[in-house]
Amino acid sequence: MSYVSHLECSATGERHEAGEIHGLSRGGWPLLVRYDLDRLGDAITRESIAAAPAAGFWRWAPFLPVTRDEDRISLGEVTTPLIPLACSAGEGPTHVMVKDEGRLPTGSFKARGLALAVSMARQLGLRHLAIPTNGNAGAALAAYAGRAGMKATVLCPSDTPDINLREIRQHGADVWKVNGLINDCGKIVGEGARATGWFDVSTLKEPYRIEGKKTMGLELAWQMNWSLPDVIFYPTGGGTGLIGMWKAFHELRQLGWITGGLPRMVAVQAAGCAPIVHAFEAGSTHAAPWQDAHTVAAGIRVPAAIGDFLILDAVRASGGFAMAVDDESILRERDRVAVEDGLLLAPEGAATVAAWRQALENGLVGDDERVVLFNCASGLKYPMAPVVQELDINREIDFTSLA
Repeated sequence: MSYVSHLECSATGERHEAGEIHGLSRGGWPLLVRYDLDRLGDAITRESIAAAPAAGFWRWAPFLPVTRDEDRISLGEVTTPLIPLACSAGEGPTHVMVKDEGRLPTGSFKARGLALAVSMARQLGLRHLAIPTNGNAGAALAAYAGRAGMKATVLCPSDTPDINLREIRQHGADVWKVNGLINDCGKIVGEGARATGWFDVSTLKEPYRIEGKKTMGLELAWQMNWSLPDVIFYPTGGGTGLIGMWKAFHELRQLGWITGGLPRMVAVQAAGCAPIVHAFEAGSTHAAPWQDAHTVAAGIRVPAAIGDFLILDAVRASGGFAMAVDDESILRERDRVAVEDGLLLAPEGAATVAAWRQALENGLVGDDERVVLFNCASGLKYPMAPVVQELDINREIDFTSLA
């Protein structure tokens, strides 16, 4: 059963019919799925969600638009853990946790959005999907589309790590390198939709990836016993997850399922690509495209986001902020958390640790506040320092050097 009532233009509020193929709204803005929450609340309780037999984010099926069980494409999703930074956080803070999305299929939180997009594409009869990606979204599309028997075309910037390209290709997608950034890839995908008939599943250019990412907020509320953290630090490129969580929190509050206030949302970007940060600081509604974007955190190297106004609205409405961290800080925190806490973060996840530490030093968060940092992918998918030390079995080993 679906509790979807309609789709709504995020900029104008114009209503669009559910159950039909949609990209952007008629005005060219992202569409948001709306639900009959009164009807949902009459049928579903917090207890029934907790007792649901489905694993991972599919336990939230009543909050999602897929109407038929057979259209739900699953690869064994899990509820991703909340892991305290018991060591690297230092002696003062006691309530800092990482939500480790790297435990999901294809090793990243992109599984959430693409599982929903592919499932809805199957429900609506689409057969060929295309996406621009810095790596992880392409891998998730390739895997879920393959499982659904669909064709996937994936366009990546030419400097995308080879391991990501190979992963996408291994899942059977048609993958192409483009001598540009993700926005250049997105332009080709959009043109290709008109020329070839494939369906464009770029960030926020269809309505359902955001519903998948919304499950991060639903899951977080459930894990924290329906009381949300004080602050959430989120690595922000296209911003689907931040927007989706903010949507989830409002749906839960309308149902009366959560107690207390809503978290302050912090959009974390890299100093080499920080359009949302600049727009936030300037008080702007939209962000100017970033020139010469560069950072080791490729997943947040997004020079222009179609949902920029939605990101900025959520950050401001929550009383949060946007901040940029440099690559040196990102890599330093990645190394520190790996050594001291045993968590191998993606650079984008390490950016949230760097941002939290900087915000703590600047008095933007308190050391007694409950903080959740999102790690968006497994660190195993990213380059790491090589091992150069060797032992020769044909020579005497100096064990004093190993002690």
